[in-house]
Amino acid sequence: MTIYSSLKSHFALNPDIIHLNHGSFGATPIPVLEALHDWQLRLEAEPVRFLARDLWGYLAQARQELGGYLNAPSSSLAFIPNATYGVNIVARSIHLKPGDEILGTNHEYGACQKTFEYVCRSTNAHYRIQPISVPANSVEDIVDDLWRGVTKKTKLIFISHISSPTAIHLPIAEICRRAREVGILTLIDGAHAPGQINVDLSDIGADFYTGNCHKWMLGPKGSGFLYTKPEWQDMIEPLVVSWGWQANPEFSTGSQYLDHLQWMGTDDPSPFLAVPAAIEFMKLNNWPEIQRRCQQLLFSAVHQLEQHYSTANLSKIGAQFSQQMAAIELPAHLQMETVNATLYEKYNIEVYCYQWEGRNIIRVSIQAYNTVDDIEKLIAALDQIIHGSH
Repeated sequence: MTIYSSLKSHFALNPDIIHLNHGSFGATPIPVLEALHDWQLRLEAEPVRFLARDLWGYLAQARQELGGYLNAPSSSLAFIPNATYGVNIVARSIHLKPGDEILGTNHEYGACQKTFEYVCRSTNAHYRIQPISVPANSVEDIVDDLWRGVTKKTKLIFISHISSPTAIHLPIAEICRRAREVGILTLIDGAHAPGQINVDLSDIGADFYTGNCHKWMLGPKGSGFLYTKPEWQDMIEPLVVSWGWQANPEFSTGSQYLDHLQWMGTDDPSPFLAVPAAIEFMKLNNWPEIQRRCQQLLFSAVHQLEQHYSTANLSKIGAQFSQQMAAIELPAHLQMETVNATLYEKYNIEVYCYQWEGRNIIRVSIQAYNTVDDIEKLIAALDQIIHGSH
């Protein structure tokens, strides 16, 4: 049976390629691209009026809709290009001192790890990586693993909502709660969360949360956000100093936080303004049901891979820890770069194959355009590659 075939026509993806790697860069539906292009045409029709007079109202409306989607005050949300950009903002704003520690895990995205390594090197602080064992048996095991890395010097906990290398949905609300009790700041990397799972920022309680709209939310490339609790907004400093710093009243939003982050010089703000179109697309297509069906297809793929190769999904403790993306271990003798290249060049399958912690991993992402046939072709291709590599 084919699943979601009716939504394939809404995407501009090359039909000759089997796309099982939505998690890397996403894919934007055609109606959202049309909204993006409409905003760009409006900008080009009257560039001065659009950018110098009307933009702040447009951004405020878009933030309002994003805030409704994330259950957060729009005044606490700033549009930024991507989640890595948001991590950089926070890393450079918290003013680390020699001896301070940032606590991360071995499940974090490499670019964000590099951000903290860079900032810590320049401030004589320390980025501490605490291993979290997989597969975990319970939420408590994950939190306890993380907490073994907490010391009196821990200033901030940086952790993913859904991990990029392992696809595990981490219990961040509990982590944020425990951190608040001992006065440790929290920064959540939500690059893979909005659109894949329900994100309720008020319930999560993080001090800082940065996410992408261009991945699972289906927004245009270059659309992301940074959420900052009101009590920390004056701490946030701009990565790019422009007119928003010490803004003239005529150009100010009334919020230093938003002024610092939203005015970065002349740029195309259309990706931000098209985010409401992505939210509307999900509403019109009953996205909770799409997410449920994607999860069913993912679980079928995981089960088949486990049966074929006697290996494991890195997330084994229940459905709530694996949604539309899973990282499955493959046999140790494989060269993953070769597997990745062969799947694409010979079988026209775009999927992410890599090594993590000495394990061979294939990360399968399922989105509304995927079908059972896509999974069957992946399994058949892997069988040929693996059996031919002995």
